[in-house]
Amino acid sequence: MLKWTLQKIVGSKNQREVKRLGPIVAKINEIEEAYQKESDDSLREKVSVWKEHLHRYLPLEAATIRQLEQMDADQLAETANKLNQRFDALREEFPSMPTAEASVESIEEAKIAFRDIEENHFDAARAKYLDQIMPEAFAAVKNAARRLCGETIMVCDQPIEWEMVHFDVQLIGGIALHRGMIAEMQTGEGKTLVATLPVFLNGLTGMGVHVVTVNDYLAKRDSEWMGAVFKFLGLSIGCIQNQQPSQLRREQYECDITYGTNSEFGFDYLRDNGMSSSKEEQVQRGHYYAIIDEVDSILIDEARTPLIISGPSTVSNT
Repeated sequence: MLKWTLQKIVGSKNQREVKRLGPIVAKINEIEEAYQKESDDSLREKVSVWKEHLHRYLPLEAATIRQLEQMDADQLAETANKLNQRFDALREEFPSMPTAEASVESIEEAKIAFRDIEENHFDAARAKYLDQIMPEAFAAVKNAARRLCGETIMVCDQPIEWEMVHFDVQLIGGIALHRGMIAEMQTGEGKTLVATLPVFLNGLTGMGVHVVTVNDYLAKRDSEWMGAVFKFLGLSIGCIQNQQPSQLRREQYECDITYGTNSEFGFDYLRDNGMSSSKEEQVQRGHYYAIIDEVDSILIDEARTPLIISGPSTVSNT
């Protein structure tokens, strides 16, 4: 009786959580209303600023020590200069950022120092910035959906007129998904549209976002349908399909957002980590953020079926 009375007074945990998100939803709508007065280019410029800031936290790509040892003085100077440009962009935020000089030893020391900062600080810095821009980014997605209304989009070779704009309940779902929660929605309540919000926000990082669906058709459909919003805002979209060659798969994974089925993502992971003999043979580039559609089916029902890759034995029977 006491539990029932308290629940009536203060509400369930979910109700309290939704109530806490109310001010954020109001802020998103306020920003989106202001965006309606701006041009397409102005909206895309905001996206470019967010991407530029977040791309500073991308993993360092630099020459190996073997490659450095084969460089002459001019090449070492050029390499050090490029590294310092990357370091200087972060120095105000991370004062301990190194400085590389034109020598193999100095460049190697700078790489190690950078990766130490990356390992200990970049995740927190990235998460803080994403939370900071979340209302603006969600407003940009909602505004892009509004601008697309009336446009015809080709989805699986069929013309579909875009007529969707995010409701408040979908904004709440987007916030929940970005924060790592499970969002339960009934068929027809727009969970496909909800996913565009956290997918876009995390797609800004350049780390790659995976959207996991239950079959190839839905992966292709959603990559083309929802992809219209992402492309409008300047993000790249990929789609993994069965029987794609490795080079094409690699190109899909290089996109900001990649759609595919759980089995395709799973088999690519197994091939990359069990059969590839070099990094060049791998197709995936890491695992940063994923949205799983029909999570009960993928993580419970289909999880009972193991993914197995078989191949010819290399051990002699004699």
